[in-house]
Amino acid sequence: MNTTKTIKSALISVFDKTGLDAIVKKLHQHNVTIYSTGGTEEFIKNLGIPVVPVEDVTSYPSILGGRVKTLHPKVFGGILNRQDNETDVQQMQEFDIPQIDVVIVDLYPFEKTVASGANDADVIEKIDIGGISLIRAAAKNFKDTVIVPSVNEYALFLDIISNNNGQTTLEQRKVFATKAFNVSSHYDSAIFNYFNKNHEEAVLKISETKGDVLRYGENPHQKGFFFGDFEKMFSKLHGKELSYNNLLDVDAAVNLMNEFKEDAPTFAILKHNNACGIATRKTMKEAYLDALAGDPTSAFGGVLIANGKIDLATAEEINKLFCEVVIAPSFDDNALDLLEEKKNRIILVQKHIDLPVTSVRSCLNGVLVQDKDLVTDTEAHLKTATKNEPSKQEIDDLLFASKICKHTKSNTIVLAKSKQLLASGTGQTSRVDALNQAIHKALSFGFDLKGAVMASDAFFPFPDCVEIANKVGISSVIQPGGSIKDELSVNYCNENNVSMVFTGIRHFKH
Repeated sequence: MNTTKTIKSALISVFDKTGLDAIVKKLHQHNVTIYSTGGTEEFIKNLGIPVVPVEDVTSYPSILGGRVKTLHPKVFGGILNRQDNETDVQQMQEFDIPQIDVVIVDLYPFEKTVASGANDADVIEKIDIGGISLIRAAAKNFKDTVIVPSVNEYALFLDIISNNNGQTTLEQRKVFATKAFNVSSHYDSAIFNYFNKNHEEAVLKISETKGDVLRYGENPHQKGFFFGDFEKMFSKLHGKELSYNNLLDVDAAVNLMNEFKEDAPTFAILKHNNACGIATRKTMKEAYLDALAGDPTSAFGGVLIANGKIDLATAEEINKLFCEVVIAPSFDDNALDLLEEKKNRIILVQKHIDLPVTSVRSCLNGVLVQDKDLVTDTEAHLKTATKNEPSKQEIDDLLFASKICKHTKSNTIVLAKSKQLLASGTGQTSRVDALNQAIHKALSFGFDLKGAVMASDAFFPFPDCVEIANKVGISSVIQPGGSIKDELSVNYCNENNVSMVFTGIRHFKH
């Protein structure tokens, strides 16, 4: 059975007319009857190509300020009729309905209108009714009708009709139908999410139309995909394709560095989503070197991120280390030239965009959704719980350590001094184990913990942690507080001249 169809008629109603002229001219070359309305009709007329107004088919004008133009049985009958169905063929003749072989639509830009900050009235006017209906109708009847559902498909359609003498195959029409339902489902999801922005309905609709197939997932035997607009967030200047694990580390690095974006030069090194080194200094080179000193062993193969420009002096130091990814808002040209000497090293320029404010992860046979932890501890949050108050330097270090703690896997303890990460205990089942891990690491890399500070992501149910910390020289502690046994830790600190502040905010990260 021959399923190839020759296009003899087309209905065109689009918002974005970029590249449409070439399609219209090609259809005209094949003697295709073109139906249109509104601005698209005027566009085609200006090309000097004959066009039949939809109003001549329906005997109804465009009404209600253009809200109703194509919603008519003579339009949808021409799209939805089954050409191999005798009853459909008879009714087409009985009601004098013209056959429509191809529908070309580009919807009103609803998402762009929302992103522009437009008011509700303007946003609602950009909810396309006729266009979305045309897309669904033509896609449903793909056996007989071609649907070109957006400006993104103009080029593909033009290529097909140019190389196939104005004909399409069933397989091609089904491909266009798939693209059409992708467009319509995404469009409806965007509208729902706009109306449900205050979460009146406990419903989750996620639609990402851009996706990349990764080399593999977390391990080589797992498939992996990334759905999102990576290019909107980064310019990739150099290096191999990012892996699943690279992307997770980049995400962790960006979220951590967002805490320091307004600070003096700050550099961080991450491994397996946790910071193994971070420091704030007067120059980026100094910040990098002190971040590296925090754990030069774990830094091997890590992801590096800076909150400012990377210059040549910094790049010369970075180039001595094997690292997977380097991220910064900008690079000096000579620094970039040097870093690009390693052919696989991934170099990313981070652009300024607003990140999502919710997080989503799979759980059991569903998903968990929550607001992101967007609270950054500041001096205003601090409540001194001990008789001894922290010094200005200790407060600066406590807040520095708290920012790191927030982005480290629980249970965690972070040790810092002079705005340098000395060590952290990460992902431990016991807070005592996390502290002992951090102390061991710090001492193994030669750090003096006298005068250092300690941050905890959650409260201390017992005084054991402050006791262990005090014995190695920790002078000040930041924690959420809230344990029914807070007094035990407070009393120990008072007896041993250790200052401690409560924030009232827990920062678990699982």
